[in-house]
Amino acid sequence: MTQPVASSSLLIVDDTPENIDLLVSMLALPGLQILAANSGERALALAERKQPDLILLDVMMPGIDGFETCSRLKAQAATADIPVVFVTALGDDVAKGFEAGGADYLAKPVRADEVRARVHHHLERRRLLRELQQVNAQLEQRVQERTRELVQLNRQLREEINERRFMQDRLSYLATHDFITRVYNRDALEEQVVRLLADTQRSDNGACLMLLDLARFRIVNEACGYIAGDELLRQVADMLAALCLPDDFIARLGGDRFALLCRRPPDQVMPLAQRIKGVFEGFEFVWDGRAYRIDARLAVIPIHRDFVSFDQLMTKADEAAYLVRRDGGPSVRLHRADVHEADARESVNWAYRLMDALKHQHFRVYFQRIQPLGERAAPGLRFETLVRLWDAETQRVVAPPAFIGPAERYQLIDQIDRWMLREVLGRLSASPSVLAGMSQVSVNLSAYSLRDPTLADTVLSQLQSCGFPPHKLCIEITESGAIVNLSAAKVFMETLKAHGVAFALDDFGTGFASFGYLKQLPFNSVKIDGAFVRDMDTDHANAAMVASMVQMADALALPVVAEFVERPALAERLKALGVPYAQGYLYHRPEEMTEAALQAALKPALP
Repeated sequence: MTQPVASSSLLIVDDTPENIDLLVSMLALPGLQILAANSGERALALAERKQPDLILLDVMMPGIDGFETCSRLKAQAATADIPVVFVTALGDDVAKGFEAGGADYLAKPVRADEVRARVHHHLERRRLLRELQQVNAQLEQRVQERTRELVQLNRQLREEINERRFMQDRLSYLATHDFITRVYNRDALEEQVVRLLADTQRSDNGACLMLLDLARFRIVNEACGYIAGDELLRQVADMLAALCLPDDFIARLGGDRFALLCRRPPDQVMPLAQRIKGVFEGFEFVWDGRAYRIDARLAVIPIHRDFVSFDQLMTKADEAAYLVRRDGGPSVRLHRADVHEADARESVNWAYRLMDALKHQHFRVYFQRIQPLGERAAPGLRFETLVRLWDAETQRVVAPPAFIGPAERYQLIDQIDRWMLREVLGRLSASPSVLAGMSQVSVNLSAYSLRDPTLADTVLSQLQSCGFPPHKLCIEITESGAIVNLSAAKVFMETLKAHGVAFALDDFGTGFASFGYLKQLPFNSVKIDGAFVRDMDTDHANAAMVASMVQMADALALPVVAEFVERPALAERLKALGVPYAQGYLYHRPEEMTEAALQAALKPALP
């Protein structure tokens, strides 16, 4: 290890003399002056008088503890810039140490190589910062003093700038490397990939990106603490460095994910992936005397000319990693866009198509009228709004089943829901005659959108800005969607219901949570899924199920809407059961929600 420069000083603070002696023995290096204090009060006095370059601070001490000592150091101008490294045996102390102003931590029992490495890192960083400040000051002074000597000034200035750039490059190491593992980070990987993609466009010589996910990393992180998790990541990084070729680019993407950029074709990279997998099969991480088996899932993605950006490549890599997790079995997979992965490729394409659709307003609003069946139905036009996607390339409308799944998977559904809500309320508010004649419009919200705690405020803000009557809005929540946080969903619904907004449970009967949702969430109506309605006149089982749903809804005083009503016989059966509303092709095929279409739909509903 490179020795600290002369005039570097270190203050060790610990109430146990043995600990101080141990650290002194580890750090007895030429050019390093070591000071010691056995209490926080003594440390404050020494730090202010001696101005050490680095402080190793124990947490548990009599009097003021390490956290308070650090806070006081940071509160004083003379000592505020001195980096503090906490020395602790408790993982919980790490976060408190950083909150108090600590720059780093060392885990007890300390290891000599780690202590020397971290002390050298912080001393070197402090030295570089001081030198950089001195160079900047010198540059400013020299520019003021030598304006008359232009030729000499320019020459000396270039030398100083080169020196400054050199030191800045040294500091930029921290910006391009992962501090925990000392391998490259995601930003550095992106720079390498962009260069490689540019080379690939000119000459496709073969390259691959290997994505590695650690299995059971979370167990170590949560059971043993973040210090153990960091140590595991370091060991994995060292293992990869030992297995890869010198020109392979290793980066940590964050969490338990690593990436390897290899400038070789797949047939040469796959053996490396198999070797990595084989090493992990015999690898055990040992912490506090307990061994943990850590496995790895690897996906190899060939890089070719079709890739034009880092984001596109990473989306494909995420897709490949997802397929490895989904399929199970072998944990090494060469990702190819063959016929067996057509669905996966299409799913990735959907991510870009949906983002472009949101950006270029390619979504369309359709609507379908809800037909009253009897005297129990309220007067006025009721209809449900439906989102469609306009495919500009094929000049056709895409139905929701094709894109709702990818939208939920890539977490774009909440943006589509917000767009739909904004468009529906805005268009209807701009047509006073339609707004006056209609009784209720239904807008669908995904269960994923309910996870947003700001959604209720967003809906209320839209209603207020458009001047839309809240009692004419019904939000439909799909029963088959996973409402993860029922309490949050209940708060959302009750907040809007207090302003008059109604809620309907859509696709009722398709999942296992139907009765639980009706019991725990304040719905105003239910919509029976069309899978039970469309053939209830010929299927006795479905007829019985629809009858039981209607009976249960009546017991809860909840109006029922039956979907997929396509034949008069179905309408008659539903009327006989007392169902007040029906929806389906028998009454209205979905059409784009234009002013003319709304006016035409409004006429049958007027008195």
